[in-house]
Amino acid sequence: MYERFFNLRERPFDLTSNPRYLVLTDSHREAMATIEYGIASRKGITLLIGEAGAGKTTVIRAAIERQPARAYCIHLHNPALTRPEFIEMLAAQFDLSQQARLSKAALLLELEALLRCRHQAKETTVLVVDEAQSLPLSLLEEIRLLANIETDDEKLLCVVLAGQPELARRLDDPLLSQLKQRVAMWCELRPLTLEETAAYMLARIRCADGVAAQLFSGEAVTLIHEAAKGIPRIINVIADNALMTGFALQQRPVTSQIVHDVCRDFHISQQLDAVQTPEAKYPFDEPRPW
Repeated sequence: MYERFFNLRERPFDLTSNPRYLVLTDSHREAMATIEYGIASRKGITLLIGEAGAGKTTVIRAAIERQPARAYCIHLHNPALTRPEFIEMLAAQFDLSQQARLSKAALLLELEALLRCRHQAKETTVLVVDEAQSLPLSLLEEIRLLANIETDDEKLLCVVLAGQPELARRLDDPLLSQLKQRVAMWCELRPLTLEETAAYMLARIRCADGVAAQLFSGEAVTLIHEAAKGIPRIINVIADNALMTGFALQQRPVTSQIVHDVCRDFHISQQLDAVQTPEAKYPFDEPRPW
């Protein structure tokens, strides 16, 4: 809706996990390299920790797309499943028989046969489990057993567990010690710094063929960072709605006041009233990207 007003090819701050819009900070590069290596070397379980909205799904998809060999990816987004529902979901995602959807034994037999066939064809199978911090103990145990499917030399199923920091704390539970012992790779996504937020927004705007200085003032960028606390998803929400408001007001570039109003409407960051937006520090020293 606002694309033409801001001279954009498309909306730069949509919430879809599009790898084309992946902006790599140091922690993102490290996380993606860790996941890439964990999958390519068939390490078994790779753990990715990050706050909600930190970019975990985007990093995982980018790492899988960069695999040198063909990779099949099964992505489980909903942790609120019973054990029978989990078995049914796996069987459906792996396109196994109806019997495998009803019987764990049939599931394991068919799944192992499928994984061995793909292994012989030099293909990789990846199981990504999102929001893993919310998985019940029974399903975490099922995932541990799935990760045990292997040849004499390597794992047949690569598992990526992605979750919020609570997941790391849960793994300290003695009941999960066997699962923790099988975590071969561990990486974490931290919130963006102010400079990284500015670079992140700049890169996404350029990807949409926009000119950053025509979209946001420097003070607006600083306030977006403060409100979002460096979390990319929240940055996207604020920036997208600020552009919509700027379009409605025919205001270009978006000012800190517009950002402040958007944050107030969304009840984002109750500390904004303490931020002196007109005098906010510019994200970068000279030369400025804005």
